Amino acid sequence: MGFTRAELEAYRDAEIHDLVGPRCRLLFVGINPGLWTAAVGAHFARPGNRFYPALAAAGIVDRPIDASRGMSDDDARALTERGIGITNLVRRATARADELTKDELRAGRAELHETVRRISPSVVAILGITAYRTAFGVRDAVLGRAAEPFENAALWLLPNPSGLNAHETVASLGHWYRAAAADAGIVDTTTIG
Repeated sequence: MGFTRAELEAYRDAEIHDLVGPRCRLLFVGINPGLWTAAVGAHFARPGNRFYPALAAAGIVDRPIDASRGMSDDDARALTERGIGITNLVRRATARADELTKDELRAGRAELHETVRRISPSVVAILGITAYRTAFGVRDAVLGRAAEPFENAALWLLPNPSGLNAHETVASLGHWYRAAAADAGIVDTTTIG
């Protein structure tokens, strides 16, 4: 399945629904949906995005997930039954995250507060340190677990899985995501190396 640039552009500013089950323990927060994601209605769907391979590398999921054509019911259930949820800081789809304004990122922070209060996950994992710094006004934020919680949830600042984030690999992303998943009680902490 492929899209022309014009077909993808038709999804600019579209929104996709959060993927959240009744017992969400780890809420991954993307920056915003890409156009491919909006076109197929599944988070992190663009071919080459390393989110799902990193979840597998981290031991968070036990099988490959390919959302490039949309999220199957079985894959969605596999995530939500593990306690995994996915949302975005900004809801509108763009070709690149750098198309978002500072005001949009800050407004997304306010909406994220409401989302986290409603869902009550144990851990919130924001995938994108630069977007976090802008949205939250914390210029010196670093990757890892933040000192302060977010709406009573542990807050983790993790690398974005986009292929544009070239200095991260599936293995390094998996390492970070596993640490957040361990904090949420989703993976066994005794096997973290």
